[in-house]
Amino acid sequence: MKHYCEKDHTFVVCAYQESPYLKECICSVLKQNRKSRVCIVTSTPNEQIIGMARKYKLPFYVNTGEKGIAADWNFAVDCADTPLVTIAHQDDIYCRDYAENILAALNKCTHPLIAFTDYCELRNGQTVKRNKLLAVKRMLLCPLRIKVFWKSRWIRRRILSLGSAICCPSVTLVKEHLNLPVFKNNMKSNVDWQAWEELSRQAGEFAYVAKPSMKHRIHQDSTTSSLLENQARREEDLMMYRKFWPGWMADFIERFYQRAEKSNKL
Repeated sequence: MKHYCEKDHTFVVCAYQESPYLKECICSVLKQNRKSRVCIVTSTPNEQIIGMARKYKLPFYVNTGEKGIAADWNFAVDCADTPLVTIAHQDDIYCRDYAENILAALNKCTHPLIAFTDYCELRNGQTVKRNKLLAVKRMLLCPLRIKVFWKSRWIRRRILSLGSAICCPSVTLVKEHLNLPVFKNNMKSNVDWQAWEELSRQAGEFAYVAKPSMKHRIHQDSTTSSLLENQARREEDLMMYRKFWPGWMADFIERFYQRAEKSNKL
């Protein structure tokens, strides 16, 4: 069983266009209790992003290849030369103990695939610890509070069959145990859920830290809010549910979960 330490982990900050929250995200990963490596990647280089990389003396990479969310995330994974990679979204904040908690969870595993944490939301500068959507996701993930279930393909597939409960920016990929690329460029909103569904079929562990260790920002310009606003997510949600359920059941679950996700709107 391999023992992971901070030199095995990289935060790859994915920067896109201009974000007023980018500096806060970068500072949060630089101020971790366990000092991981940090770099910045982008497909939209500009003065703000380049300036941040220079200010904090961080490696900086530009994706000039395939475009799209999945392509950007795959590029981010490729840019990290460590076995552990966290794709940090530019609007989010990582608690000081995120890396510490992730490493502790991974070091309990024999063959980890991913590790991820619970999370809170950031709305209008305020931390939201509880709402309907968070309650639903925590309920779905409850079985993974028990370590023995981390290896269970049946358990994690049952969890994923009821919704996208794993918060993408809270995930650390164990790159050395995964088939690359991890993400498929055929969706806009469920790129991560689709990846977790495919990984859930593999032998290995989904390590879960039940303590909220990062804050996911909800704001009007966020990709999630925009997709929910224009209903673009419904078709992709149904596509995902149908990987687990017959059509009529997939439609029922999608309607139920959609009501919970309305709390994502501002």
